[in-house]
Amino acid sequence: MKTSKKHSITLLALVVVLFCFKAKAQDKADHSVWDQILILNVSEDGKVNYEGVMKDSPLFYQYFRSLSNNPPTEEWTREEKLAYWVNAYNSIAVKMIIDNYPVKNINELHDPWNQKFFRIKDKRYSLDDIEHKILRKFNEPRIHFIINCASSSSPKLMNMAYTAKNINEALEKCTKDFINDPTKNIITEDQVSLSQIFEWYKDDFNNGNVTEFINLYSDVKIQKIPKNGYKEYDWALNEQ
Repeated sequence: MKTSKKHSITLLALVVVLFCFKAKAQDKADHSVWDQILILNVSEDGKVNYEGVMKDSPLFYQYFRSLSNNPPTEEWTREEKLAYWVNAYNSIAVKMIIDNYPVKNINELHDPWNQKFFRIKDKRYSLDDIEHKILRKFNEPRIHFIINCASSSSPKLMNMAYTAKNINEALEKCTKDFINDPTKNIITEDQVSLSQIFEWYKDDFNNGNVTEFINLYSDVKIQKIPKNGYKEYDWALNEQ
């Protein structure tokens, strides 16, 4: 089994975090346990130690249940709701992998995008439900660079949980990092080859003006996107 210095933090330490987590007010979700799991098991480049997450699975499942039991309400701020649903999406993707581990590709699972995997009271949600029916309704194109579907071509999973305090800064950083990451997009004076995210969700970016959106963040400005200017998406697992 893979090991890491990060796992010198004992299960007891995480139990203390969980105790504090449960002691806080329950009207809003607390993401501190998810934050610790990410710190322990996700590298700076976004690779995940899924076996490590499995070692911490009691706490992970406790966090997952807490999301179900503390859904957003009308009193929550936009930032609180956005952080909740992004963390929900990312943690669901991780849970799907560890529940079926070992796998090499999320698409090996049975209908991973439409499984009603996440429950809030009597309603169940799939990854597609959260992405298309909830997150995209925020009219926030940068969400495409902060949600992670356990794949190599996906925007990297950050080793921190999102909160109302950090979500806006994280959206900006993750968008800029993704666009300027040569493993995700090739943007030079001589070549433009973009992630298929820009093809699939074209209308989400400046009303379909992908070039304009790219130029808001790219270190190299582009004039247009070639006809075949998209890279094939790599669905291989984003594993350490």
